[in-house]
Amino acid sequence: QVQLVESGGGLVQAGGSLRLLCAASGRTFNSYAMGWFRQAPGKEREFVAAITWSGDGGNTYYADSVKGRFTISRDNAKKMVYLQLSSLKPEDTAVYYCAAGGVVGWTVSSYTYWGQGTQVTVSS
Repeated sequence: QVQLVESGGGLVQAGGSLRLLCAASGRTFNSYAMGWFRQAPGKEREFVAAITWSGDGGNTYYADSVKGRFTISRDNAKKMVYLQLSSLKPEDTAVYYCAAGGVVGWTVSSYTYWGQGTQVTVSS
């Protein structure tokens, strides 16, 4: 079992930055792939970024829409996952969710555990 709690969301102007945090609990955190997804009003939840577990190299993956602007990282000792958001655009406005799964993936169904989400609003 893994419990996930996101924080760090807020209101920011276009071009600004935010750092989202995901605090995890559970003894087996290190063995999980971690992902970030987002969901805007009236839209489906979509993949943003993912990072494999350390034993698989800690490789990172990004949606094309955020590549070069967002950075995912993890600190296994602290059981934390981070998503650095830079050069934010109004279309990045959404609720951002942290997720944990056995293997890295790009779909909602790839992940077993989910946090409650944190709101990111980017004003133009």
